[in-house]
Amino acid sequence: MSSPNSTVLVSCKNKSGAEKHYLPALVAAGWTGATQLVAPGDPQPDLSRASGLLLTGGFDIHPRHWDEAESVHPKAEVDADRDDFELPLIRAAWERKLPILGVCRGEQILNVALGGSLIQDVPDHFHCEPERHQHGTPDVPDMRHRVQLAPGSRLRALLGEDVFLVNSRHHQAVKRLAPPLVAVGWHLDTVHPETGPLIEAVEAADLDRWVFGVQWHPENLVNLKGPAGDAARDLFIAFVQAISQR
Repeated sequence: MSSPNSTVLVSCKNKSGAEKHYLPALVAAGWTGATQLVAPGDPQPDLSRASGLLLTGGFDIHPRHWDEAESVHPKAEVDADRDDFELPLIRAAWERKLPILGVCRGEQILNVALGGSLIQDVPDHFHCEPERHQHGTPDVPDMRHRVQLAPGSRLRALLGEDVFLVNSRHHQAVKRLAPPLVAVGWHLDTVHPETGPLIEAVEAADLDRWVFGVQWHPENLVNLKGPAGDAARDLFIAFVQAISQR
């Protein structure tokens, strides 16, 4: 499924990792067009031929991008080069109304690029055990992390489930939502009295935009049976359909 001369941009740090984990998910969802892996050090890609942008997981985002006065958390592993590469890319893709799918760090950098902020360390902020949001690997996902989706959200309509188990490998999360986004998924067992439950998914408030971000790793779940595997496949299928219509 693709349109002539269309390309999906896949922004990553490690191109071999993206080839192993993300490109097969696109192919399984029916994408037959071109893919272009882009990473820090590459020239900024030409978006005039791009049909969509996939933002992959990775290391942490520097807090200066939402608050010049906020220092880097001791547990943060900042990838400043990737920040500098992806922030203008996301904003340019947003201006062109390209479909955007953000995964884990991808969800976080999407939120920051559009004017939001992050929790730099989930265990510190929520006073929870470190392993609550850190379990499993890309090759062996550990499914014991429950996500609740907003019943009336577009993401709920796409995925067909209200509640399902996912994998989880992160220590940062969305804090202040970017104005163009709405929160549509949460981990209800991780709650802060001021910021509320940990945000697990966001979507564009503008119904004319196909822009979604998820905190878990659906690219590792597309071959699984059950609700989480179904939801992962449905997410990538919806992304492929959106970019195919460009």
